Amino acid sequence: MGMPDALARRGTSTVRKVRMGKMARREERAFYLFISPWIIGVILFSAGPAIGSCVISFTQWSLLSAPSWTGPTNYQRLVGDPLFWQALTNTLAFAAGSVGLGTAFALLLALLLNQDVKGQALFRTIFYLPSVVSGVAVAILWRYLYNPDYGLANSILHLVGIKGPDWLGDPSWAMPAMIVMSLWAVGGSMVIYLAGLQGIPAHLYEAAAIDGAGALRRFWHVTVPMISPVIFFNLIVGAIGSFQAFVQVYIMTNGGPANATLVYLLYLYRSAFEDFDMGYASALAWVLFLILLAITLGQMALARRWVYYEGQLRR
Repeated sequence: MGMPDALARRGTSTVRKVRMGKMARREERAFYLFISPWIIGVILFSAGPAIGSCVISFTQWSLLSAPSWTGPTNYQRLVGDPLFWQALTNTLAFAAGSVGLGTAFALLLALLLNQDVKGQALFRTIFYLPSVVSGVAVAILWRYLYNPDYGLANSILHLVGIKGPDWLGDPSWAMPAMIVMSLWAVGGSMVIYLAGLQGIPAHLYEAAAIDGAGALRRFWHVTVPMISPVIFFNLIVGAIGSFQAFVQVYIMTNGGPANATLVYLLYLYRSAFEDFDMGYASALAWVLFLILLAITLGQMALARRWVYYEGQLRR
């Protein structure tokens, strides 16, 4: 017997599969038993409907009759649909405004509430509470605030001699009004920024101060790099959430005036439950998924240039 054959036989014997004991098999069965509700839930309520909507997007289905296969007709129809492009443009404008302002405002609040002042816990609670209020209640409240006759917004402007606009009735002001309203929910992002700020080591600020860095330079060269993963997370979550805006727009303006606030999900809802065009609505849903996927992948690609993770080597 040659040396190579002996080594090959020895290597084969060492790779032999270890037989599981009775206790290990019992633990394995218990594991699959405990996660089975989650697996069944994903299949029935997530994966199954997603696959079904993908199939429906290639059909013509009005809910009142059997679906008929039409191929890529619904996707071709999107290209020449002016309401689709207007809804997409409005949603992009809302996303840019709400995410940009929300990020800056939430970070500013977190910086203020990170100071050691009296009543700190009370202020944190006050700024966080609005983010957990129901969307319907918030929409009704802001409708009263934006009322052109007796709303608080125009009353404040009247005190300084400015005639307030018809916030929700003027196509030029409706979308900016919706963007300003989105700041109501910055409390959730503020708490995340606050946690990130409290995780920054104090010796970094001390070293920067010894080197002569002022408050602004310490913020830009210490605070921002150290919380850049938190900023990145909030940007992704905020972008996805802004594309899912529906309740406030539906209650406050229903897409008006003149479709100035017609956002993507509202148009999808109208196609599905007002026009009963489920095939076209499913196509809209999958296009939205692809748009969000592209935005998320783009943000992740750009994150390599500005997001800093402690202990990570830069290439």
